[in-house]
Amino acid sequence: MNQDQLKLAVAQAALDYIAPKLAANSVLGIGTGSTANFFIDGLAALKSQFKSAVASSEASAKRLRGHGILVQDLNDTNGLDLYIDGADETNANLELIKGGGAALTREKIVAAAAKEFVCIADESKQVETLGQFPLPVEVIPMAREYVARELSRLGGTPIYREGVITDNGGLILDVEGLSITAPCELERQINQITGVITNGLFALRPADILLLGTASGVKTLKASD
Repeated sequence: MNQDQLKLAVAQAALDYIAPKLAANSVLGIGTGSTANFFIDGLAALKSQFKSAVASSEASAKRLRGHGILVQDLNDTNGLDLYIDGADETNANLELIKGGGAALTREKIVAAAAKEFVCIADESKQVETLGQFPLPVEVIPMAREYVARELSRLGGTPIYREGVITDNGGLILDVEGLSITAPCELERQINQITGVITNGLFALRPADILLLGTASGVKTLKASD
């Protein structure tokens, strides 16, 4: 199976997983990225079985609306039943790196508001230690160089992602060269840098379940399985 086939398989597994959990008043959080897109396309067949969705990006909102799915603002809900999204990296504790699609801040908000976070990824995203994928950090534009200097002091090499402006008007620094052995600690440390909006570590709020696409089928994993 190629990578797209693995993504399609985990998207279908996620649809099968959430279908029995849906009710007429269910509100779903929907992520951003290529794997999430496969999920959104499949979700169209279930749109009569839940109320609405909250999207983590304008791109996902547009795709959901294109399938006739009601998209709500998070402020107009009482929280989310499920959040379904991909990841750029995951470890055995289901701590993640996200933000390759520059939607990390809204993804983190949606994850925080959800009762259950279902991560969908292919086996190439599973690592022993986070950090092989550059860690995205969203920053307020005027603080870009200051934050970059502070990130360098933490041992990483921040690279400005040129030409990218997030849905929040922020900029992205991708931090290379990190070996993240204490994800929760680093997540807090980076978020305390003045000018940082948030970073792409999802360790304080990790995934609850991981549906991992492999050559031998989709595996269902929980933390430290």
